[in-house]
Amino acid sequence: MKRITISMMLLCGLALTAMAQQQPGKGLTVTLDYYYNNEFKPDKAGNPVRWHYIWNETDNGGISIWGGIFDSLGVKRDSLLEAPTAANLQKTNIYMIIDPDTEKESPHPNYMNEKDAAVIFNWVKAGGVLVLMENDSANAEFDHFNKLSEKFGIHFNGDSRNRVQGKNWEQGTFNIPPGHEIFKPGRKVYIKELSTLQLKSPARAVFKDGQYVIMAKARVGKGTVFAVGDPWFYNEYVDGKRLPSSYQNVEAAADLTQWIISAVSH
Repeated sequence: MKRITISMMLLCGLALTAMAQQQPGKGLTVTLDYYYNNEFKPDKAGNPVRWHYIWNETDNGGISIWGGIFDSLGVKRDSLLEAPTAANLQKTNIYMIIDPDTEKESPHPNYMNEKDAAVIFNWVKAGGVLVLMENDSANAEFDHFNKLSEKFGIHFNGDSRNRVQGKNWEQGTFNIPPGHEIFKPGRKVYIKELSTLQLKSPARAVFKDGQYVIMAKARVGKGTVFAVGDPWFYNEYVDGKRLPSSYQNVEAAADLTQWIISAVSH
């Protein structure tokens, strides 16, 4: 309950209040993958429960706060527990895949394959918005998942940038300059232990740290892809409790959400 209260306080304090009142995402659906990220752990009674980067998880590893931002902008939330098909993707405007499983995380991981990748590619080409959030080399699968991302010119390197020792927050800091196409006000954000990207057409970088590509987007047909090598907006780093107040991860989450909504072909 405490985390839910914190989440709502953050949402109420966001500068996007006016946008939320206008409900720019009304009529749209965002679907979160629960197939390639399909992790379970035992509850207190020993029963398996789904966890890790899912909508209704309110502890550190969930994305309930980001889900609340989608709610505030009028976007309906959904989840997909099976492989994507033309039929089930037709029900959504936005499809997000976060942290595909390794064998360490799931005894029988559902790996990306050419068939699934082709289905997703065609859905994007027809106007879908795809959000890809990988992880660092120790915590996500890359060889199979790159079969999908490379269809859009995006290759996840499977490395681990911004390794942070303890509370040396600056080791995980990125300063996004004002006037950015997604994070328009400019943001000081925190991303630790992420995979960098290699790009070819049609992808292009939307944020770089020196020579390293951190975020990218691609336009294919009527659709759009956004990619970053970290789950990034999970509760631990947007709830206002862990990071120093100078960091703007929750504001950046709101910026990206608005941009995703604007990218949908109406």
